[in-house]
Amino acid sequence: MAHMQNIEVLVREFLAYRGFFTTLKSFEFECKNDRNKSFRVDRIIESIQLAINSSDLHELRDIWKNLDAFFFNKLEQNFSEAVKKLESGLFKVYLVVAQNSGRSEKIADFFVKMASEIHSNTDWRDWFYFQYCKSPEEHPSFAVYFTKNYHDTLFLSLHNFLATIFQSMPLPTLMRTESETAQIKKLQEENAKLRNRLQVSQQQQQAMSSGMTQHQSRQQMFMDKKTRAGNVQNTNEIIPFDIQPPIHLVDDFFIIAQESLSISENQSRGFKSIIRNISSGSSPVMGRKDSSHDFGKGKRSGSVGNRS
Repeated sequence: MAHMQNIEVLVREFLAYRGFFTTLKSFEFECKNDRNKSFRVDRIIESIQLAINSSDLHELRDIWKNLDAFFFNKLEQNFSEAVKKLESGLFKVYLVVAQNSGRSEKIADFFVKMASEIHSNTDWRDWFYFQYCKSPEEHPSFAVYFTKNYHDTLFLSLHNFLATIFQSMPLPTLMRTESETAQIKKLQEENAKLRNRLQVSQQQQQAMSSGMTQHQSRQQMFMDKKTRAGNVQNTNEIIPFDIQPPIHLVDDFFIIAQESLSISENQSRGFKSIIRNISSGSSPVMGRKDSSHDFGKGKRSGSVGNRS
């Protein structure tokens, strides 16, 4: 509804361009006496309050009939009860304001003109006594309608109800064209922003990918060097499980050679000792023979002596 005035300007230009001057005059007159107030809810509420405060029953009924004909009759059936409650509340407030203003003739005129419409409504049954009640503001059936809270709640509910209806109304093609153009422009701007953000994000991602690739290659080279160095070090440090290494590592062939050498040396020493004994006359073999011979001689002489 915010573009209503712009659309009206376009219509005036079009009618003048086509030479529809009689239609243009009628259009100008209708715009000045627009009862829908260009679908501005605040202006409609102000016109209703003005009719109530001035006790203008005719104006109040015209405003409501116009709303009912153009908007309320097009609503679904489940909204009819809400429309009736709002209408009944407005007319009751009209009577309360007239009572507070001391306009008893307006109250009597109301029941004369509205009797045919409200006499069958059970909600108005007690209100036929209103014009005869001396203190209606103290009567249990009317006291609540004299409070400011009721008035404020009623007009707020009417304002929200009308605003909801106007926002839910399907727009004509002429008004949709302008709104759709504005929406398309807005979407194009949002798409441009998103496209720029996507491009920046892709550039950042590429930069990060190249940086990660270089870093990974350097890290891989470092790991390869470390792995090779670790393999050499681990080979040198291998220790068999549960086997104590020998204190001195000696070659077996060296041990065999040493044993052979000691055996040959012992043999040579034996031979040398035998030869030395023979040459010195103290052979152990010869010595054993001489001693045995002497021992035999002694045995024999001794035996002979014993026999004698």
